[in-house]
Amino acid sequence: MIRDERGATAIEYGLIVGLLGVVVITAVSLLGDQLWQLLQMVSTTISTASGEAG
Repeated sequence: MIRDERGATAIEYGLIVGLLGVVVITAVSLLGDQLWQLLQMVSTTISTASGEAG
């Protein structure tokens, strides 16, 4: 008997994508303020460096 497992594979991929989504949302929620501060620092550094070079 030949078994068609394409549906099972699609469900597995869907579960993996869903789990990764939960992990990303959790990480952004927990580290959101720290990431924002890091991006602000990088932006300020780039602005300062480009102002000095020009």
